[in-house]
Amino acid sequence: MLTYILFIAGFIVLIKGADFLVDGSVSIAKKLKISNIVIGLTIVSFGTSAPEFFINIFASAKGDTEIAIGNILGSNIANILLILGVASIIYPITAKKNTVMKEIPFSLLAIALLGIMANDKIFEGSLFNGIGRIDGLVFLSFLIVFLYYTFGISKSSEENIEEEKTKSFGMIQSICFVIFGIVGLIIGGNWIVDGAIKIAESFKISQSLIALTVVAIGTSLPELATSAVAAYKKQSDIAIGNVVGSNVFNIFWVLGISALIRPLPFNSSSNTDVFMTIFATVILFIAMFIGRKHTIERWQGVIMVLMYIGYITFLIATR
Repeated sequence: MLTYILFIAGFIVLIKGADFLVDGSVSIAKKLKISNIVIGLTIVSFGTSAPEFFINIFASAKGDTEIAIGNILGSNIANILLILGVASIIYPITAKKNTVMKEIPFSLLAIALLGIMANDKIFEGSLFNGIGRIDGLVFLSFLIVFLYYTFGISKSSEENIEEEKTKSFGMIQSICFVIFGIVGLIIGGNWIVDGAIKIAESFKISQSLIALTVVAIGTSLPELATSAVAAYKKQSDIAIGNVVGSNVFNIFWVLGISALIRPLPFNSSSNTDVFMTIFATVILFIAMFIGRKHTIERWQGVIMVLMYIGYITFLIATR
C-alpha cells in the first residue's frame, strides 16, 4: 500500500517541485533583467520538461531503460493526441506559419532520428541495439540548433511581446523556491521510478507499459495545465508551442542527457510506440490543412482524444 501512496505522492511532489523551480528561476531572472523571450526559451521550457527529465535521470542511473524510453515516447504521444486534443475542444487552436512549416516538421525529425538511432541492429547490424552516448551527443547538438533557430525567429518579434504578468519574490525567497523545487523533483522522481518498478513487478506487466501510460500522463500534467489554460484564454500560440517545444525538448534534451549517463538499450517492441509518435505528429501536421487552415478545430480535437484512448486500449490489450 505504501508503494501506491508514494507513487501518487511522487507526482504531486514532482509537479509542485517544477512549479517552485520555474517561479523561483523566473523571479531571479527578472531581477537580473533577463528578457522574457530568454526566460521562456530556457527556464519555462526546462520547467515543463523537468518531470520527464528527473524521472529519466533516475531510471537511467538505475538501469531501468524501459521506463526512460517509454516515458518519453508516451509523453510525446500524450502531448499531441491527448493534450492538444483537449485544448482544441476547449477552444480551436490556430498555429502560426512558422509552427506549421518548421517547428512541427522539426519535432517529426526528432522522433525519426530516435527511431533510426535506436535500431542499430536494423541499420548497422550492431550487437548493441539502443541509444548510445554518441547518439546522446547528437541529440544535444540538434537541441542547440533548435534553440538557435527559436532565438532567431523570436528576436525579430521581441519588441512586440507584451510584458507577462509574473510573480516577483525577494532574492532569498526565490533562491529557496529553486532549492525546494530541485529537492521536490529529486524526491518525486525517485518515488515514481521506484513505484513504477514495484507496480510492474507485482502485476507482472512490463515497465514500458507503466511508463507509456501512467508515468507518461503524469509527467505530461504540466503541459496539459499550460495548454488547457492557454486555450481557455484563447492564447493559441502558447497552447501549441508548449506541446511542440516540449516534444522536441523531451527527445533532444531529456533522452540526450539520459544516454550520456548510461546507454539506453532499445527493445524492438517499442518500435510500435515510435511509429505511433510519428503517426501522431503527421496527424497534427495534416490537421493544419483540413478545414480552417492552420487550425485544430473542436471535431478534430475529439478525433485526436479518441485516437489516444484507442492507443492506450491497444497497449493494455497487447502488453
